Amino acid sequence: KNYYGGNWASFSFSGLLSWIKENQQKTDTNDECEDWRKLILENEEVICLSKKDKTIQHVEYFCFGDQDAAEDVEEAGALPKLPVFGASGAEGAAQELEEECPPMETTLPEVESQEPEKATGTEPASTMEGNDTEITSENESSRSTGLGESALELGKTEAAPSEISAQEPKKVTYSQIVREGRRFNIDLVSKLLYSRGLLIDLLIKSNVSRYAEFKNATRILAFREGKVEQVPCSRADVFNSRQLTMVEKRLLMKFLTFCLDYEQHPDEYQDYENSTFAEFLGTRKLTPSLQHFILHSIAMVSETDCGTLEGLQATKKFLQCLGRYGNTPFLFPLYGQGEIPQCFCRMCAVFGGIYCLRHSVQCLVVDKESGRCKAVVDHFGQRISANYFIVEDSYLPESVCTNVCYRQISRAVLITNQSVLNTDSEQQVSILTVPPVDLGKPAVCVIELCSSTMTCMKDTYLVHLTCPSTKTAREDLEPVVQKLFDLDTEKETENEELEKPRVLWAVYFNMRDSSGIHRNSYDGLPSNVYICSGPDSALGNDCAVKQAETIFQEMFPAEEFCPPAPNPEDIIYDEDEIAPEESEFSNSPETKPEPSTEESSSGGGDTVVKKDNED
Repeated sequence: KNYYGGNWASFSFSGLLSWIKENQQKTDTNDECEDWRKLILENEEVICLSKKDKTIQHVEYFCFGDQDAAEDVEEAGALPKLPVFGASGAEGAAQELEEECPPMETTLPEVESQEPEKATGTEPASTMEGNDTEITSENESSRSTGLGESALELGKTEAAPSEISAQEPKKVTYSQIVREGRRFNIDLVSKLLYSRGLLIDLLIKSNVSRYAEFKNATRILAFREGKVEQVPCSRADVFNSRQLTMVEKRLLMKFLTFCLDYEQHPDEYQDYENSTFAEFLGTRKLTPSLQHFILHSIAMVSETDCGTLEGLQATKKFLQCLGRYGNTPFLFPLYGQGEIPQCFCRMCAVFGGIYCLRHSVQCLVVDKESGRCKAVVDHFGQRISANYFIVEDSYLPESVCTNVCYRQISRAVLITNQSVLNTDSEQQVSILTVPPVDLGKPAVCVIELCSSTMTCMKDTYLVHLTCPSTKTAREDLEPVVQKLFDLDTEKETENEELEKPRVLWAVYFNMRDSSGIHRNSYDGLPSNVYICSGPDSALGNDCAVKQAETIFQEMFPAEEFCPPAPNPEDIIYDEDEIAPEESEFSNSPETKPEPSTEESSSGGGDTVVKKDNED
């Protein structure tokens, strides 16, 4: 592929149009080297990898504006964005990264002093595993992570729009979308990060968070009786809510308090362990509106398939994530979810890793006697040997996947002219769960992003819809789109209060969900070849993190998974050891640290890195 992240990637608008065209055509890729088979020895066999990406199906896109008028329009220049680094130029990379992402201690005290009121009333961040850093006023200035800073930075960026009253949406044409196409960062997979989820903990522990910035999801929405309304979820939201009566406020707070330590009160739920969570809620004297909020907007679980214990666990997880970085449990990475894979690539590149784009692999070379994979052959006909091989599921040929049963995810991406729920602030990041119309069908998760997330141009919103597939993506999601949005750009609504947001552009597609497939389901897989899946349909990223750690521990059981990386400025290199090791890939000694290094550090001082001589 010519982009990072596979099905986790983000695209500009023109990049997404190219991706759509590529997946609609599904052309075969011709071998650039026809004689690569002569590299295979007599005692070896090959597993040819798939040259077609079959993970994306039923791609349909619609333009609700004058598409012909945009034929000769070209994209404007690129927005300033963090650079992506390959194998070379690591010294310049480290310097550029420091300029683009200044150390947290240089900005955090200023942010804290300017917006002290934003930090009051929020729960302090817990001690962060791996680097023994706690975000408190005492040590923030010296060792805070990017997550700690971005959480406070949000208060700074969100203060101004609240003073602006809601205005009539400006007319945006398709030509403008094309011209401003680089302002869009459109994710193929739509997810949010739980503030106390596995991915956030991993980003902090590994120091990868220094390459990313995040924005709080500002509100949780619900769709009930044909209307979108905001859900009160924190204590302050509950008591400030005008949509709940005083009795409902007390009932809701009592139930949420119970959910935080429900394990201590088994007598209250053990009689309903075999019931659904919806049935359990019906026994708690909660009003229908409260049951709806809890089921669909807090626990975010199925009304028919979710058991009582699963629902209580989901509610507790939601509540535990409140207050760490804001009034909702969720964070969203600026520039899109596709930034996360690139952040790990940046860290990898700084410490000597190589990531090759546009460099496909023809086959795996397997030793017939041992059954282990010995090498791969690339499309240049070059044989590359290694001890371990990690392959994404989509590259496996059909002969290996005959017993695999895949699920599908239905996805839609919309560009709209205004929010599904207008408020005084235009810069909102919202999550909305739309319950299924028919029992047995999945709920639809809707994530709406504003321009301050760096995913869309000004005066537009980027809306992601996701659900497990039952039919094609358009059949699954278009009924929800019609409920929430106006697809008729010519129609004028006299009553502005009843006017729905207008869809300017939309795409639907089905994506393969290969998560949860056991290794034994694949036929003839060598023991040292590990399979990783694409994105799953869940809102968070826990599945991907668990899978990555499992694969790593199987390969290196004695090693720590993603240990804290030293800061580049803290590393001292021995010039005598570095000089003989320089290669064509780098002109700088800063690419030399490898995973097999011995590190010693004292307190907050320098870290000495020495190359392992066993190589």
